Amino acid sequence: MTTITVNGRKHTVQSPPDTPLLWVLISELGLTGPKYGCGLAQCGACTVHLGGQAVRSCSVPVSSITQAVVTVEGLGTPERPHPVQKAFIEAQAVQCGYCTNGMVMTSAALLASNPRPTDAQLREALNGNLCRCSAHMRIVAAVRKAAEVSA
Repeated sequence: MTTITVNGRKHTVQSPPDTPLLWVLISELGLTGPKYGCGLAQCGACTVHLGGQAVRSCSVPVSSITQAVVTVEGLGTPERPHPVQKAFIEAQAVQCGYCTNGMVMTSAALLASNPRPTDAQLREALNGNLCRCSAHMRIVAAVRKAAEVSA
């Protein structure tokens, strides 16, 4: 058994120690934000914050978790969404929505460490997040808007 803190709550999980965090979040905790995309930490769909840093939960064994995990469900609430979540909604920055978790979590981590990123820094940060629907322009516009609100 492993104890982890997710979205401010402690959980004792039953999964074997080498189980990827993503599977614990989905299967044991019932979260639906992080998505299984590639299983190789290459698409970004499973991104969560670990100690404030954006990480790919599909490649992190649950036994290695020593810091708090925040998923998109813990980033904001429906009543008080995180500025990035609010900007994504207002900019209609999704189509199918599969990449949204990774885009939002990566963007929120970027803005926490760099409240005023340049377009080049923003594009570099999002470079590893794949979107097959080609919503990139609206996503970038949403993050720019969130940066204006957050700073």
